Amino acid sequence: MSKSRITRRRAMGLVAVTATGGAFVDWSSFSIARPAQAERLISGAGVCSIMPETTEGPYYFDPKLERREISEGKPGMVLNLRIQVTDSACVPIPGARVDIWHCDADGVYSGYPRQPGGLDTSGQAFLRGTQFADGEGVASFVTIFPGWYPGRTPHIHFKAFPNQQQVLTGQLFFDDDLTKLIYQTVAPYSTRGIEGATFNDRDGIAREAGPAALAQTVREGIALDAALVVSVAA
Repeated sequence: MSKSRITRRRAMGLVAVTATGGAFVDWSSFSIARPAQAERLISGAGVCSIMPETTEGPYYFDPKLERREISEGKPGMVLNLRIQVTDSACVPIPGARVDIWHCDADGVYSGYPRQPGGLDTSGQAFLRGTQFADGEGVASFVTIFPGWYPGRTPHIHFKAFPNQQQVLTGQLFFDDDLTKLIYQTVAPYSTRGIEGATFNDRDGIAREAGPAALAQTVREGIALDAALVVSVAA
């Protein structure tokens, strides 16, 4: 079955073992089904509406790294992320550039001093990268599920460039129950737990972005697949 067509039936059959190797966890409730409005959209990954612009947030820089795998060996749950860029008429935009960046499992960003724990990551570029969309407007990345830092719900920053003159800056988010499950059962997140963490209902940026910024997710073996349709006024 094509990865661009993850069906709800398939999602309902996916289960996962916790990091401790104990009881099985039913991940089926974390398959967020929202019908796409065009044949060529990633199934269930969003609706055809203009993605709201959100704050760029801290820690953006362009490392000029065109790469699909961006983790650089950082520990965490593997996240296969697809971002599909379309215009306002739901038509995919081949060749669109997508930049993403996010923190590691401990809430640390690359490339900046004064990170959690007093870390200085200046000169590093983990969890950053650029991809150009394929013929269906899809840019694909392999990364890890982001950790948390105080005051923000878990998120991934992105910039979508439908052409050389325009850019949409946004953030994508995850279902709160899914995030809590990962943080409580999957290493290394489980060593921190969720005490002190912020989730979508307490994050003003996530609330402002709304449902259109919530990624479609499904467990795929030991990894998590996530997808988001980003519609821009190109």
